[in-house]
Parts: sequence; structure tokens; C-alpha cells
Amino acid sequence: MAYSLQYYDLVLICIAVSLAAGALIGMVTSITSAVAVPALGLVAAAFVGHALFVNGPIDQTDDLTDEVELEEVPQVLSPLESSVE
Repeated sequence: MAYSLQYYDLVLICIAVSLAAGALIGMVTSITSAVAVPALGLVAAAFVGHALFVNGPIDQTDDLTDEVELEEVPQVLSPLESSVE
């Protein structure tokens, strides 16, 4: 079974590449790292913004209105039973 890259895998790669490119530009050119890394950090932030707001992880906005039954909540997050006593 071969693994295929999904959209969010590509977003993570683009974030890493843009930040690494900023560091590399800062090392090999006359542009300082203090300028190159934040500038390409804005590019990384743009990738994050696109992944969150333009191509979000939900299919339909109706998915946001569905209520979750308390029994469907994982025990780790359940307010009914507390593991701390």
C-alpha cells in the first residue's frame, strides 16, 4: 500500500521549506537572517491561513452545527468521569 501526499502534508512541507529557505538566504546572501526568516515566515503564515480558512478541514458548514452526544466523547475529554480523585 503506497502512501500518497494529501493537501495538509503539502502545507506542512511548504511551511518547512519556506522557513528553511529564509535561513538559507540569510546564510548565503547579504540579506541578514533577521530579515529573511521573518519575511519567509510571513509566507509560512500564509500557507497556514490558507489551510485553515480557505481550504479548511470540514466538508460542509453544516458539519459545524451537529451536536455530539455525550456518549461519543472520548473518555479523556469526558466531563462525566474524572480520573483525578
